[in-house]
Amino acid sequence: MKKLLVFALIAAASTTALMAQTPTPAVSPAPAAAPEADPKDVASLDAIMKAVYDVISGDAGQKRDWNRFRSLFHKDAKLIPTGKNPQTAVFAARFMTPEDYVTRSGPVLERDGFHERELARHVDQYGNIAQVFSTYHAFKKKDDKEPFLRGINSFQLMNDGKRWWVLNIYWQAETPDNKIPEKYLKNRD
Repeated sequence: MKKLLVFALIAAASTTALMAQTPTPAVSPAPAAAPEADPKDVASLDAIMKAVYDVISGDAGQKRDWNRFRSLFHKDAKLIPTGKNPQTAVFAARFMTPEDYVTRSGPVLERDGFHERELARHVDQYGNIAQVFSTYHAFKKKDDKEPFLRGINSFQLMNDGKRWWVLNIYWQAETPDNKIPEKYLKNRD
């Protein structure tokens, strides 16, 4: 229990530190056209989910394929971390473009190592839109046995008739006072 509490505190600090690293500019630059995606990465809901987790994961010192990352996102996509500020106890969200994420988080992921793996998934789909609650756990090295972080990624995705696009990823890390409910730790039947 004590070990889990330490992991949770580190997770909360990691999320807060990542959110606070660089001030968000008043207006992000206009998004560049995304590189063309590998058709295997965007052919299905499962494929694009796997590609997102795969492309951001790697050991310390391992470069990520940021063009592959960019190719998964719609031109107007947002990445939105949320969490409670430990000093003010106020919840906040930071809105980033995929390019903001590459610039701000990319160097940290590559320097420190980061492997995010999906634990469970809850999918709601209607027509060409999908909402996915994807419970994750994160590790510094590929062969680590204990995660240093857990949380939920809320994906909003769209199929334009040719491929799947990530429109938004909105996430929150688990903390000691906000545990992931059991229903999100197993796949929905």
